[in-house]
Amino acid sequence: MQKDRENWLRRAVRAVKRGFHRAFRWCKRAVLGGRSELQTQTGKIESPSRLVREAFFRKKTAVVALVLLVGLFLFVFLAPSFVPFDVNYTDPLQQNVAPSYSLRSVPKKLKKQIAYIDGFADSTVGVSTGGKLYVWGNTKNRLNGANFKNFPQEIRSDGVAFASAGKDHIIALTTTGKLVGWGDKSCGQYGVEPVLNALPMPEKLTGYIEPSSVKQLLCGYQASALVFQTGEVCVWGNTNAVRNLSEFSGRKDVAKMAFTNAAAVALLKDGSITTGAEDLFTAAVSSRLGRTTLRAALQGERVTELVATGKCIAATTERGTLIVAGAFENGEDELPVLANGEVFTALDGGTRHFVGVTNFGNVYAWGHNAYGQCNAAKQGARVYAGSLQTYVVDETGKLTDSAGLKGYLMGTDGRGRDVFARITHGGKTTMTIGAVAVLVSSLIAIVVGCISGYFGGWIDTLLMRITEIFSSIPFLPFAMLLSQIIKHYNVSETTRIFIIMLILGALSWTGLARMIRGQVLAEREKEFVTAARAIGVKERKIAFRHVLPNVVSVIFVSMTLDFAGCLLTESSLSYLGFGVQQPRPTWGNMLNGCNNSTIIQRYWWQWLFPALFLSLAVICINVIGDAMRDALDPKSDRA
Repeated sequence: MQKDRENWLRRAVRAVKRGFHRAFRWCKRAVLGGRSELQTQTGKIESPSRLVREAFFRKKTAVVALVLLVGLFLFVFLAPSFVPFDVNYTDPLQQNVAPSYSLRSVPKKLKKQIAYIDGFADSTVGVSTGGKLYVWGNTKNRLNGANFKNFPQEIRSDGVAFASAGKDHIIALTTTGKLVGWGDKSCGQYGVEPVLNALPMPEKLTGYIEPSSVKQLLCGYQASALVFQTGEVCVWGNTNAVRNLSEFSGRKDVAKMAFTNAAAVALLKDGSITTGAEDLFTAAVSSRLGRTTLRAALQGERVTELVATGKCIAATTERGTLIVAGAFENGEDELPVLANGEVFTALDGGTRHFVGVTNFGNVYAWGHNAYGQCNAAKQGARVYAGSLQTYVVDETGKLTDSAGLKGYLMGTDGRGRDVFARITHGGKTTMTIGAVAVLVSSLIAIVVGCISGYFGGWIDTLLMRITEIFSSIPFLPFAMLLSQIIKHYNVSETTRIFIIMLILGALSWTGLARMIRGQVLAEREKEFVTAARAIGVKERKIAFRHVLPNVVSVIFVSMTLDFAGCLLTESSLSYLGFGVQQPRPTWGNMLNGCNNSTIIQRYWWQWLFPALFLSLAVICINVIGDAMRDALDPKSDRA
């Protein structure tokens, strides 16, 4: 029994080796031909495969296209490993940012004399100790043509005492007591003109305002606030964007205000925190475990400092307790661990991260850290947060360190997502769908075409009628119909992509099958087929081991051109909304998100880069396919 098992194992190993050897010989013959060269008395005769290679590489455009295509493949399959990407990430404060690397570029003249820095979205303002205003980041609003660097004349001549940057506007109080705004004012961000669903700027702010009477000037998402030393607060702006804004109008007991993306919150003079009628936040407390409401977390403690991110607030109490409350994400509730006797003396908040400095001079940052905004220097006297940046300043007002987002290579889209990251990961999806679809269609075409052409008769008739049925199906409407049907079933996005690949492959094989059939019909009448039959070679071996390698050149050319077609088809389906669905990116559905005149005219980077990558891939593949067809054509001029 043991000997029988050993004999069976040896036979199995030999069978596997023979299979691999035959597969290798088939591939070698299909790609390289027979012998590489023959030497005769009249000279050297080069093999057909070498002639094909030389003919292909003599075409400079084909070589350039091949290099570009290989580079594109390496980019879309290797770059995603190095480019961080969260498919569900959105940031309303980073919408439609143009390609640039200036979001963290503090002006040189400001770096040694910083009074304070303020930033809510993609532009940041800084005021020097001499009262001069500086703006950096995404300073151009392409929707209304405003440029934040075009200061009003009052700013240039008088200097500023306070300044703040919001989502799309800037408010500044000059040293001569004039409140000035610029940027977008369509939602009542500044000015007293009546605006639908907005609180206009109070008329009392249009006159003289004593700078020393102002405690805080603050801008948020299309809203602004000014807090006086007396506790009186003035708020104005879009009440749809900041839903509880009107609840603070006219209050006279406010010590400090803060804006999240969609709400206002106030620190009152009695040390309590209010968001109006609603208790909007839950809290994580540094000295206790668990989460509760903000009111319960405070338990009568007086709050001394209040700041906010997009969805959270952070506060410190008289006892030194740190409280973070809100819709936690990205580690915002992972509170820093302080040493004994160490308490925060100052806090600031960006879009999704907090930063603070303690009485020991230690700097702590926590929360969202995708752009390294929590990796600033650990020592400093003062800290400020931009939207996705952190700035550390020493006692003299000198900038000692900055960290965070510098900018976007290809800008952002209408949801604040990095276009470069989406092109990188979307390209991988697009290329994979195209490649798998081509492999599926080619496999079906090879089997059907080879069997039909070699065996003929009723088999040929049956297979060709089936081919005609598939070819008569209108491809794009049918694919759209199947994709729409899939939407009604609870399938994962991965399964959906797999189905799309199968649909593309199962409906695009008919042309190649006919081409292979015609080539096989010609090859089966040649002498080497008759010789193989004469020596007793089985028919299936003749068809797939002897005839098929002689038509593989046609298959390679067709696969190359079909690959480009599958890329365009997938992109067309995604563009029409029937392919891969958002938020998962492909080059096609990225273009689908740009099919309106505003984006095409004003935000060119959102459609240009996906179109450029898709066009480059398709053009390169078509150029390579045409060059291969010419090189493999024995009647073409290869000189």
